[in-house]
Amino acid sequence: MATRIKEKYLSEAVPALKQKFGYTNVMQTPRLHKVVINMGLGDCKDNPKSMELAIAELALISGQKPMITKARKSIANFKVREGMNVGAKVTLRGARMDQFVDKLVNITLPRVRDFRGVSDKAFDGRGNYALGLREQLIFPEVEYDKVEKVRGMEIIFVTTAKTDEECKELLRLLGMPFVQ
Repeated sequence: MATRIKEKYLSEAVPALKQKFGYTNVMQTPRLHKVVINMGLGDCKDNPKSMELAIAELALISGQKPMITKARKSIANFKVREGMNVGAKVTLRGARMDQFVDKLVNITLPRVRDFRGVSDKAFDGRGNYALGLREQLIFPEVEYDKVEKVRGMEIIFVTTAKTDEECKELLRLLGMPFVQ
């Protein structure tokens, strides 16, 4: 079963990208490779219950169990020791990725108050895009009453595009609302 994003990619994005960038082969057209959702939980290092709630929220948002990230180095000023739990991340691929992107573009981002679009300056130079969200409450799965603390997250769109221009065009064709 193809998702809406997959159908939109195949029917609209591929022909438009081939025409704009002059690709001769369908396999040359850039596509989404994976989506990584990262949530920093450094404030939860002393409170394991709070960490569990944040991880449960991330699992609810992504539809996949998050991986707990650990500190690589000890940093005395932040009271962090090597090996402490400092965050959680999820890597989405395939159908789960398509469903998440569809939900993000069509349901979640329009729910943001005073939303004018996402920044078009967050490309990394290699055809990937990073989007920062300030709160998890904009996702429809998260229940407002059960949220212990408002947390932000980074969402990284990894594509097979070679340049930022190709990546931006791909995401725009998939429905990403960039600022005009």
